[in-house]
Amino acid sequence: MTDTLFPPPDSAAAPNGRGDDWRIDRERARAGGAGAVPSEALEIVDETASTNTDLMARMKALPRERAALGVHAVRAAYRQTAGRGRQGRSWHATPGHALMFSLACVLPRPLAGLAGLSLATGVAVADALACLAPAEAARFALKWPNDVLLDGRKLVGILIETAWSTAHASAVVIGVGINVRHDEALEAELAAAAATVPAQARATPPAALSQALPNANLTDTLAVTVKALTEMIERFGSYGFAPFAERWNTYHAYADREVVLIEKGEEIARGVATGVDGLGQLLLSTGRGMQAIATGDVSLRLAGDNAP
Repeated sequence: MTDTLFPPPDSAAAPNGRGDDWRIDRERARAGGAGAVPSEALEIVDETASTNTDLMARMKALPRERAALGVHAVRAAYRQTAGRGRQGRSWHATPGHALMFSLACVLPRPLAGLAGLSLATGVAVADALACLAPAEAARFALKWPNDVLLDGRKLVGILIETAWSTAHASAVVIGVGINVRHDEALEAELAAAAATVPAQARATPPAALSQALPNANLTDTLAVTVKALTEMIERFGSYGFAPFAERWNTYHAYADREVVLIEKGEEIARGVATGVDGLGQLLLSTGRGMQAIATGDVSLRLAGDNAP
């Protein structure tokens, strides 16, 4: 890959007006926290179809009984031609405006022991971004199961895929997409597309980290996020989601509010979202009592909210 594949964002979008600051400074990222993974494990490419797809293929090729525990690779790309999120949604981003990366790891847990991993990932990412902008920490929240919100709009998307699992370990790829810099053109494009679909099927409109941290950049965002994810993986590997539940509930965007769960465009449950349990299940207070909702291909909306 070359270093001139993409033009930089306009200088007004770059901190300190430096047109080249949109690229990831590898050494600064490692010094800022990404050094939590070996140097050779940190990969930065201009373009790929999907960083998740790249690392999934790599993890599937590992000898399962001899695969080392821990982080195997972190792969970031400025552009993904087939980036995707939950429920098969595409992830749209302009090079230099969004941080898109995947982290591949082996956890000492079987498939059943991965319950809540996506929520723990959300906690780790929210904590990392709040540390970058501590004065604005109250503006960050989590929408079940793992969307990170800023002022109620989607800041981060997370996609977790399992490459394989044995009785003792699982190979997992964690994909993270963070809107770092505000992109008016892309936001207008997404808003126009959303207007063509029913309200219940619309994705949460986007936010950008630069709205809370004007000098937000890909390098520092990658550094703190990789560090937080590495620490989360170690803790989750030992204890599962339970130690993260209280922190998730602290970030809960819809705490004690009436919500609806949508699956394939149809409402499947409605109640007051009281929080999550030690497995990452959403606790929903309904007329029939408390229901525990496991993660899956469902969407969460505020009751009566027909906004995009």
